[in-house]
Order: sequence, then C-alpha cells, then structure tokens
Amino acid sequence: MFASAMKSARKIAEALKRERDVHIVTHIDADGISAGAIAKKSLEREGIENTIQFVKQLDDSTIEKIRDMGKVTWFTDLGSGVISKLDGIDYIIADHHMPDIEGGKRMLNWRHFNPHVYGIDGGKAISGAGLAYLIAISINKKNKDMADLAMVGASGDLQDAASCKFEGWNRNIIEIGKEEGILDVVRDLRMFGRHTRPLYKLLQYADDPFFPGLTGRESACLSFLRRIGIDKEERKWIELEYEEKKKVVSELVKLLIAKGFGNSFSSRLVGEVCELKREKIGTELRDVKEYATLLNSTARYGYAEVGMRICMGDRDEYFKKATELLKNHRRNIVSGIQFVKKEGVQEYGMLQYFNAGNHIRDTVVGIIAGIILHSREGKNDAPIIGFANKEGGEIKASARTTAPLVNRGVDLSKAMQKVADRLGGTGGGHEMAAGATIPRGTEDEFLKMLDKEIRNQLT
Repeated sequence: MFASAMKSARKIAEALKRERDVHIVTHIDADGISAGAIAKKSLEREGIENTIQFVKQLDDSTIEKIRDMGKVTWFTDLGSGVISKLDGIDYIIADHHMPDIEGGKRMLNWRHFNPHVYGIDGGKAISGAGLAYLIAISINKKNKDMADLAMVGASGDLQDAASCKFEGWNRNIIEIGKEEGILDVVRDLRMFGRHTRPLYKLLQYADDPFFPGLTGRESACLSFLRRIGIDKEERKWIELEYEEKKKVVSELVKLLIAKGFGNSFSSRLVGEVCELKREKIGTELRDVKEYATLLNSTARYGYAEVGMRICMGDRDEYFKKATELLKNHRRNIVSGIQFVKKEGVQEYGMLQYFNAGNHIRDTVVGIIAGIILHSREGKNDAPIIGFANKEGGEIKASARTTAPLVNRGVDLSKAMQKVADRLGGTGGGHEMAAGATIPRGTEDEFLKMLDKEIRNQLT
C-alpha cells in the first residue's frame, strides 16, 4: 500500500511544481503546524510563491473565503471531512482524518491523499505532517531532512499511544530520518518531560500511566524518590545514571502491581521514544512529545505562526515567545484540571463527561479530557467527553477513549461525526480522539445519541 501511496504523492508533487502560487490551509495543533511548515518549506525551496492560513475547522464561511481567493489550495491535516463541500476550489488534500461520509466518489481522486482510501488507519499509521512529508520528498529528495517535523506531527496526534511505538507508514518515515541522521529511536521511559522536568515533577504530572498515590501529589513524589535512594530530586530523567533509571522503573512497576493495576499499566511505562538528533539535549525540542506540546501552546492561543517559525528554523525570538506561551499553556491546563476536579465528572450511560462552559478554552478542552481520563477523577473503561463554549456561540465537544476500548470496537471519529451531523454540527477525528462542534443547548441530546452509537459499536 505504501508504494501505491507514494505514486499518488508523486502525482500531487508534479501538479504542485507546475504552480506559481499556492495557498496552504492547515489545522491549529502540533500536527497541523508541522504539516503546514513542511508544505511551506518544500514550496519555498522550489521558488513557488505561497501563503499559509491556520484554522480551527473548515466551516462554511471559511470554505467560502478560500473559494473566493481562487488559488490552488493545499489542505494539510484537514479537508477530508468536508471534501463534499469543496466544489469550485482547486485543491490538494493531505489529511489523515476519517473522510466525509457524504464524500462518496470524491474521496477516490488523485487530489485526495488520505490513508483511509488505502485501507490504512490514519489514527495510528501516519499523521497530517507525515502525509505532507511524503508529498514534500516527492517534490524534491532534499526535503528528506524534514523527517523530524513529520514525527513531531505524529507524536502530537498521539499515534504511538496505543502500542507504545510508531506503526505503519510512520515506520517508513523513521527509517528515512535515521538514514539522514535526523532521528534516533530508543527504548526508554515514555513519560512526558524526560528532558525538561525535575524528576519529582515527572512523577507528579504523570498520566499515562497514572501512578496511584503519586500522580498529582508533589510531596508524595519527593518522599517516594527519597525512599528508593534517589537524591537530588531536581535532576532530570536524562541526567540519571543507568542504574538509577533502572531502580526508578523497577519501583514504579512494583507500585502499579501492588495497587492492582498490573501489566496493562506497567507495560506502558517503558517503550519507544523518538528524539531529534539536531536539537539540543535538555530542551523542549529534543523529544518529539515535548516539541509537539510546545507547538500546541502556540497554536491554541492564536500564535500558530510562532510555532511554524520554530519549525522553519527561526529560533531565537520565536523560541523565547513560544516558551512564554508554553508556561501560560501549562497554567491553563492546571487550572482546567482543578476546575474539573472541583466540579466532578458526571456519568451518562456508557459515557462520562464534564461541561466546562467558559472555564476552559475550547482549544484545550480535549487535552484536559485526556488527562482526566487517566487520572483518579476519570474511569478508564468509559469514553470521556469534555464540553466547552466556543466564541461563536456554539459548543465544542472533545472526546477521548483508551486503546482497550478501541480494540473492542469503539471508533470516536465515526460516532462523533454521525451524531454531530444529525444535530446540524460537524465532527470527526480519530478512533481514540475526536471532536465536534454542535449547537448550544444540544449537549444532552448529543450525549444521548453518542451513548447509543458507542453501545452499538461495542455490540
């Protein structure tokens, strides 16, 4: 299938190289920024004029404005979900999300580059940035040096979450990156913050896996490290000696087993870690997870171009701005988690949910839903829905679930798309993580219909 996909990528590349001016439209998350940067850099290297636009979603008004521009438009990390609405636009789509149910034959054309067309799961096998990368290396082989951005996009979309390693077409990109001396894949602790967080903070904010008695408790984490003989808790994971790392992992596994969580949790502690060899050790840019979080902290607060400039290599001014935004992002995440803990998580049939109203930004409610799902406040055996108010008066619904539920048949992308469509909204995403925009006041009906869809999927 990969060989067939590359044929399509080459056809798209040839079409793009004939253009003089291309408009790039991409999503406002880590994958979208990485994808947009890859597209932009590959066009600039060919001397092709281009502009870039970052959007939350492709609603009717946004599509109409793009149509009025009259330019060839390269959609990255979005577009497949609205392919039936793109009449009159000279488009290229590089998107890994589930295609528009109403798309029909429109999905099967050379302009639509989507893994689902080839029977490949876009939630695990390749990201929007990965698809943009395949087109980029088809435009010019020198673009192989952007394999790092492709994997940042894959990490931002949690494509290694289910199996603790990257799969599918992502493996092809990793091999290219390793050959180019750009990527390094090692087996190590999978927790977020290996390069930048003090060890006790690494444990305090752990959510995958969640450590009962430690997660969310700073003093308990400090006591745990002292008890097992790890001094200088301010050190980062990358600063520990091998025997110290081995000790920490061993004690964490014992803790999980003692608390009854067993292999399902402990097996997620250590796995494949992807690092970027050109980036400085100990910074937010060395590990793909931390790089992706840095990009999210720019895009979700209206500064997507800052993230893009970092991807393009403009570091000094933009990196300083991004780190400031990252601190703000972390404060908002902590505030959002505290709000949900205070208000509580409600249950509705097979689902659990919280309604944040204006207390949590619609651009980060999905992140918080994912954290709550793996914390003490959430149930690990039920999909979670987070609601938040959008600026336009609509409601953002973000859903997250677990790998075991996906293995049993849950597909949030299909369920969210179907239910949102019935309510006059839009929805889509991936099996484990999906979102929808629905009319305000339809939250209860949304839960009722989504619960029914999830039950049908499980039976």
